[in-house]
Amino acid sequence: MIVVLTGGTGGAKFVDGLRQTVSANELTIIVNTGDDLEWWGLYVSPDVDSITYVLAGMLSNERGWGVKGDTFFCLETMRKLGQPIWFHVGDRDLAVHVLRSKLLAQGKTLSEATTEIARSLGVQSRVLPMSNLRVETRVDTSAGELSFQEYFVQRWYQDPVNSVRFAGAAHAEPAPGVIDAIMSASAVLVAPSNPVSSIGPILAVPGIKEALQRTKAPVAAISPIVGGAAVSGPAGILMAAQGWPVSIAGVARAYKDFLDVLIVDGRDTQAAEELRRSGLRVHCTNTLLRTAGEKAELARTALSVVHRETGMQQSAQKL
Repeated sequence: MIVVLTGGTGGAKFVDGLRQTVSANELTIIVNTGDDLEWWGLYVSPDVDSITYVLAGMLSNERGWGVKGDTFFCLETMRKLGQPIWFHVGDRDLAVHVLRSKLLAQGKTLSEATTEIARSLGVQSRVLPMSNLRVETRVDTSAGELSFQEYFVQRWYQDPVNSVRFAGAAHAEPAPGVIDAIMSASAVLVAPSNPVSSIGPILAVPGIKEALQRTKAPVAAISPIVGGAAVSGPAGILMAAQGWPVSIAGVARAYKDFLDVLIVDGRDTQAAEELRRSGLRVHCTNTLLRTAGEKAELARTALSVVHRETGMQQSAQKL
């Protein structure tokens, strides 16, 4: 079983590569829910939805979120009714939020609702929200403290950032199956997601980081930083706010408690050599995910790297 920690558009692209490479029933995806929000009275889980859509072959490649070929008639009507529309929700996407909200109102957990929706859409991989309890990513900016969606979508991440916190994390628990999946995995992959806002909330849930430290599976992470800058989004801004360098060294620092090997882009070869001198194993390859072929190739490379790591660990045990 291959376990993936993921969130954001980079994570969805990487999972898209994995679904082209391995059997669906070999994948367990642990997904960030720190971005979740209530919108128009409905519970929206953007990262869970993106992973579900990509596994179902429904994700819009043009936007990187939402359903391909979606329409926005409801959004336009809400605009005419004077309602906020800064968070764009398509009509087919809206149906998923309606169903999730209905299931939650009936007493289902977020995990149960996610499983039911994924099954209905034909997804065979296991999709697990990081927690059934609410954890909210809050960004302290010069304009005040904002939810992540307010900071990222409504205000286009233009506000200077002081810090990031994960409200509710201290009292949260991993969703059922999360710890067992990590502990029984043959490999754990951290997707090229934002280390702060996409992976940070997952690691903030008590017990998950500890499981990553204890698992016998090799843990590999793919860097979302290439050449000292984020491939997309505010990863660099948020890493700097955390006091981490905006570099592959900063990514390594974010995951230092459990990381076995870091996969970075070929343009970071020199920086990779510096990291190797610190004792970390680093593999260089193309990490840009512009085409279906590049997504599949990075997935194959990541699996090859962790397979080699497994062999090294087994050899060390024999010694």
